[in-house]
Amino acid sequence: MNRNQRIRTSVLAGLGALSMVALSACSAADTKSSGSADEVTITVPSWVGARANAEVAKKLLEDEVGVKKVNLQQLDEPIAWDALNNGKADAILEDWDGQPKKQKLYIDEKKTVVKGGDLGVTGHIGWFVPKYYADKHPEILDYKNLNKFAKDFKSNRSGGKGEFIGAAPSYTTYDEFLIKNHKLNFKIKDTGNEAAQIKEIQRKYAAKEPFISYWWEPLWANADMDLVEVKFPEFKEGCNEPEAATKCGYADTPLQKYFNADFAKDGGDAAKFLKNFKWTTEEQNEVAMSIAKDKMSGEAAAEKWIKDNKATWEKWIPKK
Repeated sequence: MNRNQRIRTSVLAGLGALSMVALSACSAADTKSSGSADEVTITVPSWVGARANAEVAKKLLEDEVGVKKVNLQQLDEPIAWDALNNGKADAILEDWDGQPKKQKLYIDEKKTVVKGGDLGVTGHIGWFVPKYYADKHPEILDYKNLNKFAKDFKSNRSGGKGEFIGAAPSYTTYDEFLIKNHKLNFKIKDTGNEAAQIKEIQRKYAAKEPFISYWWEPLWANADMDLVEVKFPEFKEGCNEPEAATKCGYADTPLQKYFNADFAKDGGDAAKFLKNFKWTTEEQNEVAMSIAKDKMSGEAAAEKWIKDNKATWEKWIPKK
């Protein structure tokens, strides 16, 4: 089990208010005669790509599958797993493999949570620099050469070291260990939240300034920026265990769906639809960009994508 974890608590600024409903106490086993659950609760992490999944699923469940009400509940990863376990939530649509202990407890031991299949999107985290900088200094793309270029990333906050733009403090990362274990002359700058980090990167990119940052895919902002990854030793299973010994880069993580076991068994067409729900990074980014960049509501962004992509989503609808 890898530990490529992203625990997010900060809400992206300007995305609009996510529907914050109380977790439904009704069981996923309460179904309509048509075989589809009356009410479905989907947990939503605070990043916009995960919201894109949920908004499209909600719209199709209500309009095409016949679910009376779909609740989108914003929850951090650990709490979302607890909600799946106790039946107060039905589905996680984007999991980054960041809760191995809860996975073992709820899936393998208690059997209250089951796998829901591949989302179709592969997540990846790493250290990235802008291509305009890498083109001038191609050696930067090997971690062994980072200290040669640390001076280019200094700021008035970094104490003479290179400034590494870090993830939100609530994320679990290995960057402090990579710096320590490879003796890198860098200091991590905490960005406060994801929105602030993206805004800072966009500003530096527009000004053609050098920067090095924790970054990831999928992310809608990548459509407007060309960033390239600094290569660390290749991730291999167990290379980040214990975390403090980490010297390897981050893993590629096929993002997964998970369901409450009762919902998976008794949720009828709603459960079948969510199991069938599978799309590409490009499709997720399209909806995410509509929300984050174009300032559309989640519902409007979902409606736009659904209107233009019937050939994709009609395959998700359970056959009668």
